[in-house]
Parts: sequence; C-alpha cells; structure tokens
Amino acid sequence: MGRVVVVLTLLMGIAATVRAVSQADAGDVAEGMRLYLQKGDCQACHGWAADGRKMDSQMPDGSNLRETRLDRARLATTIKCGRPGTGMPAFDKFAYSDGRCYGMKKEDLKSPMADPPATFQPREIDLVVDFLLQKVVGKGPMDRAKCIEYWGSDVDACKDLK
Repeated sequence: MGRVVVVLTLLMGIAATVRAVSQADAGDVAEGMRLYLQKGDCQACHGWAADGRKMDSQMPDGSNLRETRLDRARLATTIKCGRPGTGMPAFDKFAYSDGRCYGMKKEDLKSPMADPPATFQPREIDLVVDFLLQKVVGKGPMDRAKCIEYWGSDVDACKDLK
C-alpha cells in the first residue's frame, strides 16, 4: 500500500510539471519572445517566425524551428551550448569554460564558436524555450492567422501572408 501511495504521489508531481510546462504563463511567453527577437537576436539567423528565413543575409543559416523535433531539454541545451561546428553560438557565457556543455572545454572545440549578440541567464533560456514551445515548435508554416496569433495583432509582417 505504501508503494502505491509513493507511485501515485510521483505521478501527480509529474502531471503537475507537464501541465505547468504545457501552459506557460503568457507574460513568460511574451518575455521569451522579446529575448528571442531582441536580446538574443535569434531572428537574424532563424527569422522572425523562426522558420529559417533569416533576417540578415550575412548571418549563418538557422534551422527552421517550426519543424524541429527537439524537446524542451534539447532546445535548452542547444541555446545554452550552441552547436559546435555550426554557426549556432552558445548563449551561456561559461559554456565551454568548465565542461558543462557536451563535456567539452574551449580547447576541445575543433573550431571557435561564434559569439552570441548577448548571453542569457538560465531563467532567460527557459523563457526563450517557453516561447518556442508555445508559439513556434510544431506549429507548421506561418500563415496569416498564425502570424496574427504570434504577434497578438495584425501587424505589417502578416499583411502579405494568406
């Protein structure tokens, strides 16, 4: 009987965590969007809609995050640690200083990592992931209705979409 109570308690805790993750606070999602668009300037490579249509032709090609299969943990790791050997920078200031990313230090990298426009605190990484999971990942190609929902109003970026 005691084991059943422990298992049920654990399952209830997991369910509450899943519910909290799937229903991120609207303010957190908005802050994550601001961090994506402004502080991290992620749109320079990934595009404002995170569809891989970069905003700056001189920046590396970013992945289409609308079609990514990365889960929450892998999104957070990719933002924190970047992707060695690609143009994706590490947004954790200390990513390759102590082995926290992929067990590697700066001297283990075959080529230098690109510098991010800014670094993120752990909470900011979580906010960007909240934004991506709520507004981007698995949402399919951008259309007018999705654009209006994404921005919260019918902004100029939505005008040419069907």
